Amino acid sequence: MLVVTGGAGFLGSAVIWKLNEAGRKDILVVDALGSGEKWRNLVNRSFADFLHKDEFLRRLRQGGDPFGVTAVVHMGACSATTERDADFLHENNTRYTTELCRFCLEHGARFVTASSAATYGDGSRGFDDGPEGLDRLRPLNMYGYSKHRFDLTARDNGWLNSIASLKFFNVYGPNEYHKGDMRSVACKSFEQIRDTGGVRLFRSHRPDYADGGQLRDFVSVKDCAEVVAWLLEHPEANGVFNVGTGAARSFTDLALAVFEAMGAPPRIEYVDIPEQIRDRYQYYTQAPVDRLRAAGYRGPFASLEEGVRDYVRNHLLAEDPYL
Repeated sequence: MLVVTGGAGFLGSAVIWKLNEAGRKDILVVDALGSGEKWRNLVNRSFADFLHKDEFLRRLRQGGDPFGVTAVVHMGACSATTERDADFLHENNTRYTTELCRFCLEHGARFVTASSAATYGDGSRGFDDGPEGLDRLRPLNMYGYSKHRFDLTARDNGWLNSIASLKFFNVYGPNEYHKGDMRSVACKSFEQIRDTGGVRLFRSHRPDYADGGQLRDFVSVKDCAEVVAWLLEHPEANGVFNVGTGAARSFTDLALAVFEAMGAPPRIEYVDIPEQIRDRYQYYTQAPVDRLRAAGYRGPFASLEEGVRDYVRNHLLAEDPYL
């Protein structure tokens, strides 16, 4: 059985989509659906069973391998960068991941987990995904720190020789609709343009960046799912890996790509970054993917224009926007 935690979420459901495309349905989806709309991400997908994340962990703790697990793709986490409950993030993100990792190592199962580019903090210490550079990183929020703590634990215990931990950069694409304010700027821009004809972006508060000129490595969720699927097929590829396009693009570039995909004339308004996040705002992220390429991954990454065009025309404007 192949387990996908966070399987009803953004990344997790995209991974299941990719596995289904490859003909795999022997999937145990692990998540907590709650009362929101996340369940819709599963409607088009095929899988063997669903289990609440707490019940899944409870059964693992009983000993043995009750599910016949061959691999765990652990995409489940609280991904809200604004979450302030540090105890919750430590338990939900760090300890849960650690426990699943130990289980996989003890039972000879493949383990692929989601870290985050948030571990890099403001980016001033670079974006090197080599294990020797982990000690230099200073995340800016507890979400990033909860992911960083697992990477440190995995390195210090020698687990990085047997698992893959993926530092996803700015992911956008279908099945993010339930994420509220944590949806990508691509999704939010589409809705603003659809409803008002224009889009609002943050003004720059640094002289070396133009308004809307803040840079991100925007990566399609479909490309992220491709990387995960490849890692499942290549258990020899292990360590911490950045997952991005390797090309930083501006928020203005992103907005213009959305306008183009919608066939709408560009109209952008720039507004101040809220003071409460201004001193923690990242102006630049870019994912060096040398280590992922050196591990053998040769898949292409869609350009910003290609990825946004696919997202808008094949999903956001479609009758059924889901994967």
